[in-house]
Amino acid sequence: MIAAMVFAAGLGTRMRPLTDAMPKAMVRVAGRPLIDHALEQVAGAAPLAVNAHHHAGQLQAHLAGRDLTVLVEDPLLETGGGLRNAMGVLGDGPVLTMNADAAWTGPRAIETLAAAWDPTRMDGLLLLVDPARTAGPCGADFGIAADGALTRAARPLGYTGAGIVKTEALARVPDRVFSLWELWRPMLAAGRLHGTRHPGGWADVGTPEGIARAEAMLAAAA
Repeated sequence: MIAAMVFAAGLGTRMRPLTDAMPKAMVRVAGRPLIDHALEQVAGAAPLAVNAHHHAGQLQAHLAGRDLTVLVEDPLLETGGGLRNAMGVLGDGPVLTMNADAAWTGPRAIETLAAAWDPTRMDGLLLLVDPARTAGPCGADFGIAADGALTRAARPLGYTGAGIVKTEALARVPDRVFSLWELWRPMLAAGRLHGTRHPGGWADVGTPEGIARAEAMLAAAA
């Protein structure tokens, strides 16, 4: 069993005007809010936390009664700060982190990540995707060396927004608001940030245009 954190507190500025009246995580794709797509990818994780900020009450109402904790942030803490804010819920072990703005086909992220996770060799593990498997744009952020360690030298693979990270280094970050890159950067330099490939399809749903692309991908896989 692994703890999980779903990041759902963003302002959703690229998704406007839809997010003028709702959090991005409540935007519907194929009839379901994005937060439900994300929670499906981490089903089985425990404990489970979701952060919220923009129109937080809507997200709280939607998730009421589920076996998870919603943490409302004010101010926004970004991904690293949000994760540290949730450690009282999640405990001190590794955490599966998941962005709530994507649609997926194929194996669930938790299954692929858990199968590849090796804490003796890794301090972090990111779930990556070949741009050929994506519906719409995908930033090619990383390459993978022969031993599975990530590199920025050759960057053919995109980050899906899911990964596992050890959390001990959170206490050493001086800022309150910071991104997960503050954890990843020293792991990358030490060869302790690894990657594994998502074998299914993936679609970024950060903009209104991304909704139609994601729905077409899901329909084709049904």
